[in-house]
Amino acid sequence: PMGSERPEIRKRQMAATPESPGAAQAQLSTGNRGSNACCFCWCCCCSCSCLTVRNQEEERARRTSHELQAEGIPNCEESPAPTLEEVNAWAQSFDKLMLTPAGRNAFREFLRTEFSEENMLFWMACEELKQESNKSKIEEKARLIYEDYISILSPKEVSLDSRVREVINRNMLEPSQHTFDDAQLQIYTLMHRDSYPRFMNSAIYKDLLQSLSEKSVEA
Repeated sequence: PMGSERPEIRKRQMAATPESPGAAQAQLSTGNRGSNACCFCWCCCCSCSCLTVRNQEEERARRTSHELQAEGIPNCEESPAPTLEEVNAWAQSFDKLMLTPAGRNAFREFLRTEFSEENMLFWMACEELKQESNKSKIEEKARLIYEDYISILSPKEVSLDSRVREVINRNMLEPSQHTFDDAQLQIYTLMHRDSYPRFMNSAIYKDLLQSLSEKSVEA
C-alpha cells in the first residue's frame, strides 16, 4: 500500500544524512585532516615539502647580521680601548683603520647597522687562514670559509664577481693559505670604497671621537 511505503522512504532518507550537526562537523574535520596529510597523497606531500623548503630559504634570507651573532660569531676582537690619536688616525686612511683591532671593532659595529658585517667576517677569516700551516687544518678552514661566505646558499654570502669565483673554485681543488686572496682583496676594496666613507660620517665614529676628545680635555 502507498501509505506503508512513506515510512520506509523516510527511514532511508534519514539513514543517508548525518545523525547530528556534531557528526557532520566531525566528518568535515576528518576530511580536512586527510587532505592536508602528506601520507595520503604524493602530490600533497610534494607540495608540503616544497613549501617547507621555500619557507626555510625565505627565513634564511631575512636573517640579519644581528641574528647571525647568536650562532657563535664573537661580537668583537679583544683589544684595549682606542686612544684619541688612534681614532684620529682612522680618518687618515682605511689601512690605518684596519690595522688595529679597535678600529676593526668600531668599523664592524658600523657594518652591522648596514647588514654587511659578513664582509668584515670574511676578511678576518681569510687573515686567520693565512696564519695556518697545518695542511689538514688549512683544508678544513678553507672549506668552512667557502660554505660560510662563498656559497650562494649561505645567508652570509659576500658579493664577488664571476672571475673571482672561478679562481676560488679552481683553488679549492687544492686549498692553501692563499685560496681566497683575490676575493679578500675585492671585499677589502669594496669596504674601502663603499662603507668606509659612510663610517667616517656615522654617529658611531663621531660619538667615539667626541667622547675621547672630551676625556682628553678633562685630563
